[in-house]
Formats: sequence, structure tokens, C-alpha cells
Amino acid sequence: MTTNVLILCTHNSARSVLGEGMFNHWAQALGVDARAYSAGSTPSGRINPMAIEVLENAGIDTSGYRSKRWDEFSAPDAPTMRVVITVCDSAAQETCPYWPGSPVQIHWGYPDPSHAGSTPEEKRAAFEATRRAIGERMHQLAQIPFDTLSDSQLRARLDTL
Repeated sequence: MTTNVLILCTHNSARSVLGEGMFNHWAQALGVDARAYSAGSTPSGRINPMAIEVLENAGIDTSGYRSKRWDEFSAPDAPTMRVVITVCDSAAQETCPYWPGSPVQIHWGYPDPSHAGSTPEEKRAAFEATRRAIGERMHQLAQIPFDTLSDSQLRARLDTL
């Protein structure tokens, strides 16, 4: 059975999208039956172009990516989530909607690369650094044997990443 992971950030325009792309990349590369999605509480309506750029430069297909509201994933026909990860401080403080199946929730905060630097080169470097940091954690996440762990064991593993 596919393990579904939801990565949340307030605007669903950068960090959560980077997480989605990197997790799906690693899951596919490792042959893991898992899939990540991203969403936000107040989506901006667009993905930050630099997030798309750094993902594509890393060889990740971003076709079909869009900024979406987290309610989509609490609908009756939505995939059941095993893990919900918040990646920005404002999303961590918000009350998340109920997800069927009561997924394991964790917060892994990252600075917003959209606010870094004043030149395009500095911003691009911040996005790349964030992509790499999130990518490393997503690589570790994709290696977890989800099917063999209880929720409490999974939570303990996530706390160590």
C-alpha cells in the first residue's frame, strides 16, 4: 500500500513544494511505494519560480505542480495520509484540519528562501540551499520502512531526522 506524506507550509509556494519534489524524487529513486503532496493553509495561488527552477535544475519534473489549499487533503476522496509535515513556522502554529486515519504529525522548520538576499543570485543560492537541506531530510524519510512501524515508532524515527 502506498504511504502518503503531506508537506504543509502556509503559502504552498516554496518550502512545501521543495519537500514534495524531493521526497517524490527519492522515493522513486529508491523504489519506495510512497508519494508526497504539498499544500498550504492560505495558498498564494502560484509556485515561486525559483522553487521550480532549483527543482528542475536538480532533474525533477515539476509539471502539474500548483499551489493548493490543505482542505483538498481532508476531503472524503483524498488519499489517506500517514505523515503530515509542516516546514514553516507559521504553518506549525496553525490548527491543521482533521485528516482521516490520524496521520503522524511533525514539524521540520526551514527559513523562507523567498526572504533571503537582495539580488537574484543571492535568492537563487538560498533556494538551492533550502532544496538541498530539505532534500537530505526527504532522502532519509524515504528510507524509513513505513510498513513495519507503528505510529509511535514512526514518530520516534521522525523525531531523529
